[in-house]
Amino acid sequence: MKYLIIGLGNPGYKYEETRHNIGFKVVEAFAKECSANFEVKKFGDVAQAKYKGRQVILLKPNTYMNLSGKAVNYWMQTEKIPRENILVITDDLALPFGKLRMKGKGSSGGHNGLKDIQAVLNSTEYARLRFGVGDEFKPGQQVDYVLGEWNAHEKATLEDRIKIATEFIKGFTTIGIGLTMTNWNGK
Repeated sequence: MKYLIIGLGNPGYKYEETRHNIGFKVVEAFAKECSANFEVKKFGDVAQAKYKGRQVILLKPNTYMNLSGKAVNYWMQTEKIPRENILVITDDLALPFGKLRMKGKGSSGGHNGLKDIQAVLNSTEYARLRFGVGDEFKPGQQVDYVLGEWNAHEKATLEDRIKIATEFIKGFTTIGIGLTMTNWNGK
């Protein structure tokens, strides 16, 4: 079985520690657990991992958030991975900080990365793991908030929350989305 796990974010040092890049952080943590290394490839940084007999391709698109669909589609086609074997990991303003929720399909929720993936794949039926970043911003400050760095309170628990997010990846690739949602959603 082959899987494509996409962590959404923006390339470049200035975005590294921002809320919008939590997808990158999660796939980096999973790669580290599997002793896999990222290489610069077409449309992103890619790592080939093995987990319990599954081939897991980890992708950090370098197309910037708003054009994530191009990278996702390219790697799905290149690796011949069906839509039911892809998982997109993204930040979510509608969830409190650190709350994790997996869904098998759904709307973009206003997230530009998900909007682009939806448009390119012409479908809302793909798995996504939403990582709550909260909504502690004033009206009109949404962009500054998601492109802002974690505060001290968030930094204190971020590593633990990322570790739980990697459990979703493990579940998705082994026991499937249904049981993974039952076992981990809301944790």
